[in-house]
Amino acid sequence: MEKRAAILAAAKALFIRNAFAGTSMDAIAAEAKVSKLTVYSHFGDKDNLFREVIRSRIEDLLPEDIYQFDPHVGIEQTLHAIAQAHMHIDCQAEHVGTFRAILSDCRQGNPRYGKLLWEEGPARMHRLMENLLQQAVDHGALDIPVVKTASVQFFSLIKGDMLLRRLFGCDECPETAAAEIEAMARTGVNTFLRAYVPR
Repeated sequence: MEKRAAILAAAKALFIRNAFAGTSMDAIAAEAKVSKLTVYSHFGDKDNLFREVIRSRIEDLLPEDIYQFDPHVGIEQTLHAIAQAHMHIDCQAEHVGTFRAILSDCRQGNPRYGKLLWEEGPARMHRLMENLLQQAVDHGALDIPVVKTASVQFFSLIKGDMLLRRLFGCDECPETAAAEIEAMARTGVNTFLRAYVPR
């Protein structure tokens, strides 16, 4: 387990630093201070290793329990907690670096990195969100005609342009980030609820 953890940590650092295409299994093994055979025996290939790195990181940052519907908790409170968690992730320099690495790989004609991240990140997130929204609809807390569409709308409302500004290097670490995160999360949730709270 210690070797596995060391490999994951090494792979995470190298994928962020060198992107997917620029990271070799040899380099990961050297960084983790294990043999390349050990890396392959734990993860099979680079795609599976990358998937495990992303899955592990996202489960740490966005555990599934934040998407659980509790009929005894107001839906506004649940949605606000989700909004806050997502906004904080988008504003961390490490994650901005990861997104830049994805764009670099895609520009070089290697979309696998982005596709793997999409499957373990946004696709997983939308499945969990759709399940939460459907439960809220079933309990009468929300009135949503198309849950899949509403999930996309929710994340669009809460994210704004903060991540894009960081990707373009406009404001890497603004002093007002905490207040902006709170305001964007709150107003995004309020706008979503105005559309879908039962009349």
